[in-house]
Amino acid sequence: MAVSRSSVSKQVSKPPPKKKKKKAKLGSGKRFKDVSKSIQKSSNKSKKDADAIAASIGRKKYGKEKFAALSAKGRKRRA
Repeated sequence: MAVSRSSVSKQVSKPPPKKKKKKAKLGSGKRFKDVSKSIQKSSNKSKKDADAIAASIGRKKYGKEKFAALSAKGRKRRA
């Protein structure tokens, strides 16, 4: 049995769109840890190296001043 082009689109259904995962609140440190862990897993880097790479990514994304403010906020929370 031949299938016409008009009926193919009706037969093939698209999967429902994926919902985006909510990110942790900025400044909580969870985002940084997640990025660092993914770098460690994907490229077999040490924790120290992965943290340095994650920090450089953060500085590039948020800028030097804002990233420093987020870092200070995290240090205050820990103390």
